[in-house]
Amino acid sequence: MAMRDRDNTVNMVSKRRVPQIESLKHIDPRDYELLRKFTSEQGKILPARLTGASPQQQRSVARAIRRARVMGLLR
Repeated sequence: MAMRDRDNTVNMVSKRRVPQIESLKHIDPRDYELLRKFTSEQGKILPARLTGASPQQQRSVARAIRRARVMGLLR
C-alpha cells in the first residue's frame, strides 16, 4: 500500500507479517489462539503473502479456520 508525502514521493507502508509456522504437520482447528493470528479483525483469512506461510501451510490454516468457524470458535 503506497502513500504519498507532501512532496509527492511514494512511501511504502509496511504490512503486518505473521511469522511462518514452524514445522507444524497438523494445525488443530480447536487452537483458536493460533488461528486468530491468521485472520483479520473482520474475521477474514489473511493471504499467504501477509502471513508468510507456504502454500501447503496456507491451505491447512484455511481449512482449520473454516472448521473452527463451523464449530463456533471463530467468526
